[in-house]
Amino acid sequence: MPSTSQRRRGRSTTRRSPRRAAPPAFAPVTPERPLQASVAVVFAVLVAAVYGYLAWLLDARWFLVIPAVLGLAALTGAVLLWRGARAGRLLLLVVAGLLLLGLITLAVLFGLLGGGSALWSAVLMLVAPVGCLALVLQRPVRRWSGAPARTRSPGGRRAGGPSR
Repeated sequence: MPSTSQRRRGRSTTRRSPRRAAPPAFAPVTPERPLQASVAVVFAVLVAAVYGYLAWLLDARWFLVIPAVLGLAALTGAVLLWRGARAGRLLLLVVAGLLLLGLITLAVLFGLLGGGSALWSAVLMLVAPVGCLALVLQRPVRRWSGAPARTRSPGGRRAGGPSR
């Protein structure tokens, strides 16, 4: 005879087995590179091109090292992101963020000085880091280049320790 709680609900409950379910019969599918990751690589190359342009504009020889190193870091991040490495996404976040801050500073400075074409070229160059950051921060790119999804342990709670 069913219990009173089962009679009230009008349906019987299914007993679950304490064992894990069998793995699927088909082979796991290799994850495909999302379109956002490919476009993020294109914007990372644009970020490197902007760094190259800024290095070309600079006159002091010792100061050329900073945009050149950051441009190479952007290219390295693009290659790593293309391969699906987490370090590529993080490297692009840092490099594009630095370029965004620098170009905003330049745009404000040129705007205060009376701007003209220098102001609008700085604003136009903002497209590269903004696009790179917008794409690198999207969920498909994070999944493609990040750590695997967290799953619960099949054993449930650990015995012997207090719960949090």
